Amino acid sequence: MNQHDLINIKHIDFDRARSEMYRLLNARKGNLSLAQPLYNDPQMFKVDMQEIFQKEWIFAGMSCELPEKGDYINVSIGQNSVLIVRDAQGEIGAFHNVCRHRGSKLCDSQRGKVANLVCPYHQWTYDLKGNLLFAGTEMGSDFELSEHNLKKVHCQVAGGFVFICLAEGDAPDIAPFTQDLEHYMAPYDMENTKVAAQTTIEESANWKLVIENNRECYHCNASHPELLDSLLEWDDTNDPRASKEFLALCEKMAKMWDEQKIPHQHVEHGLRNRMVRMPLKEGTVAMTIDGEAACKKLMGTITHPEMGSLRILHLPNSWNHMQSDHCVVFQVLPISAQKTLVTTKWLVHKDAVEGVDYDVNRLTQVWDATNDQDRILAERNQQGINSIGYQPGPYSETFEFGVINFVNWYSQIIRDNLDKQHV
Repeated sequence: MNQHDLINIKHIDFDRARSEMYRLLNARKGNLSLAQPLYNDPQMFKVDMQEIFQKEWIFAGMSCELPEKGDYINVSIGQNSVLIVRDAQGEIGAFHNVCRHRGSKLCDSQRGKVANLVCPYHQWTYDLKGNLLFAGTEMGSDFELSEHNLKKVHCQVAGGFVFICLAEGDAPDIAPFTQDLEHYMAPYDMENTKVAAQTTIEESANWKLVIENNRECYHCNASHPELLDSLLEWDDTNDPRASKEFLALCEKMAKMWDEQKIPHQHVEHGLRNRMVRMPLKEGTVAMTIDGEAACKKLMGTITHPEMGSLRILHLPNSWNHMQSDHCVVFQVLPISAQKTLVTTKWLVHKDAVEGVDYDVNRLTQVWDATNDQDRILAERNQQGINSIGYQPGPYSETFEFGVINFVNWYSQIIRDNLDKQHV
């Protein structure tokens, strides 16, 4: 068997996986978890990467990570490395991290600062807008620099969040979400923040299990004692389990937020994006071990510490908690069918001084513990699903309605994208 035959067999296997995924999603009945292959099969994982992570908007980072011209961050979505760069005009753009000469990777570092982007292989040089400036005289007199600029990646910045989309053609319309995001994030003035701490953990679980675990607090009482010192487990005022006491607290805080012109109403864009400001446990102002502020300097134009948590969901790969004194943002990036990277960043006012205004250990203590607890839960979930004893089980329509929403979104977006290719 030659190399060509092997490539054809791989294409056939992938096509079969796409057809089988469509069949499994179409056959799914009721509010059940997904079929086993959708959580652990490498070919199904490839479909996820192609139909979601290469076609939908992905949370890539924060604009404050690129404070000056020439600053860049490097984000990998599967095998696709993307450079996100702030140019000389202050605009943020994104490019495939691939030289147009012979395909060498341009930048290896996760972040850095450059005057121009120079390929280390043959020194082809690009400006911060991706235009090819230099390729050497060796390419001949007829060589057109303008025909070999870096390939652009769709990029949108809103409310301090940077989103990218690897779609080759038009990207999905994200404007309704980003417009609301700008409005809700305005009090935080995210351009004037900084990353005070960052962690990345590798979870031995499918990315969907990581998201599913986040989308419910059914497990919180048994697993997250540190988090529940400040967090109320209800998702928002639409939570079917919401108590009278919780709704009364929400009403009380809403009046205060209205007086301060702080956006708080539940806003959603389908099942993909949601924003809502929720109170923290009464008597607490931040997600810290004692409920007190983690940073002495409040964010942006905020003047009152009792801002609760602005919860922002962006599928497929981010959830976030914005508080009065700091923000916690989460990014999920799949590695393989059973490996996922979860990155957490804690942001504070850019003028806050470590050791004076905040202590890193205190800032990160609650979510460090929670992330590790969630890692264990997701990995145990994966181990059970890998067993021949697994079969899809029922979700609770009250405690796990967020999981139902995610799985329904996932099922629909995969089928829609496969339908476009006439599966």
